[in-house]
Parts: sequence; structure tokens; C-alpha cells
Amino acid sequence: MIKEQTLAKYLKHLLLGDRYACRRVIEEVMQSGVPANSVYLHVIWPIMVEIEKLSREDRITPTQEHLATRINRTIVDQLQNKLPKRENKDKKVTICCAQEELQELGSQMIADLFESDGWEVRFLGGGLSNDDIYAFINDYGPDLLVIFGSTPQQAPSVRLMIDTIKAVNAWPDMRIMVSGGLFARAEGLWEEIGADAFASTPTEALERACANPENYVAQRTINRRKRRKTPATEVKACKKPKKAVSGISK
Repeated sequence: MIKEQTLAKYLKHLLLGDRYACRRVIEEVMQSGVPANSVYLHVIWPIMVEIEKLSREDRITPTQEHLATRINRTIVDQLQNKLPKRENKDKKVTICCAQEELQELGSQMIADLFESDGWEVRFLGGGLSNDDIYAFINDYGPDLLVIFGSTPQQAPSVRLMIDTIKAVNAWPDMRIMVSGGLFARAEGLWEEIGADAFASTPTEALERACANPENYVAQRTINRRKRRKTPATEVKACKKPKKAVSGISK
């Protein structure tokens, strides 16, 4: 169990851009017996989400956000080889970001954890056009496509990608999952744009991916009852004076 004060200390060092202090916090956590995959799930991921929130609310500066993200990514790179390696599942997954996505950290973590779970992974990241992604999945033939997006501006591109894939129907057995802050904040958006599933965390992504196809239908049926929002209805964060934040907001 990761203590709240440990997360607060790590966040403070991240926002100060103190690489050495951040590494020390992670080393202390792992020396206490916490495995690398739990560091991903219970330290880096929630802190990443918190940083995105603070940035949207203008509670940290763009420089602080960039410093924190770069340090987090460096630590994830160092931890990747420490993840456990489970038996090969004989399943293939392609993980990409919306073309305009600047922060690939969340999708990279999902890719690492899928690989750890025994999947054959191809991580495309961001910056590729939809046509590039279509061409790749046509050649690679994944069982699952995971699309990561963090901002409302990315919704039209993701919708177009999914619409085109469904219309072409060249990969009828491939499931499409979405993740990232864009879909976490806009309830039901994943369903509206035609995805088969949504995962708010890497743990959920693995659970959904390993579920039987019937469970995708069940998830869609359950979420259909919920009130839906689009990115345009997303509540705008109140503007506040920019200042360094030393702890996790409540």
C-alpha cells in the first residue's frame, strides 16, 4: 500500500523538477517491497492523472507540467525492464495515441503492462495520421487496438478513425478500446464514438482485453443507461492564479 504522504512528496519533487529526489522516492518505495507494476499502477499513473488535472485548472505552470511529465517518463523507462513477464497469451495489441496527443506517457504505460501480461505489443505513440495507423493494423492484424486521448480536441480524429475502421470492416474480429482523460471526463463518449470498450486505468484495460467478447456487449449495455456528455459539455476549469502545488488536491 502506497502511503498518501509518499505520493504527496513525489508530486512535490516532480513539480520542482528535482529528478534526483524523484528517483529517491521511487527507490524507497521499491525497497519497501512494492513491485514495479504496482509502482506503475499506484504511483506513476495516479500522479500523472493529478498533474493533468492541475494543468487543466491552471494550478501549475506549463513548465511544471513538462518537467513532471518528462521525469515520470524517464522513471517509467527505467522500470520497464523490472516488470514481471507472464506466459505468452498469443494475442496481439496495437496501442496508439490520437494524432494531436502530446503526452504519450499514459499510452506507454499501458503498452508496458500489456507486454508484461504476455501480449505481443506494438506501441505506435502519437504523431501518426489515421492513414498511417490503418496501414499498420492492416499489415499487423492485432486482436485489439487501444487508442489513447487526453483532450477534447482529439475526439473528432478518434471518431473518424473508429468510423473508418468499422466502415471498411477489414478487421471484423479486432476490438477497439479507448483510454485517457478525454474519455474519463466525458461519460459515455467512448460508446458514442463507436469503441467496443473504455478503460480508465491500465488495470481496467487488461481486464477488458482479457474478457470474452460477450463482456464487451455487456459493458456497452450497462453504460447505455448512463447520462452521456460530449467534450463540448465538459465543464471548464475555473481560472486560478498559477502557483506551485505541493500536495495532491482533494
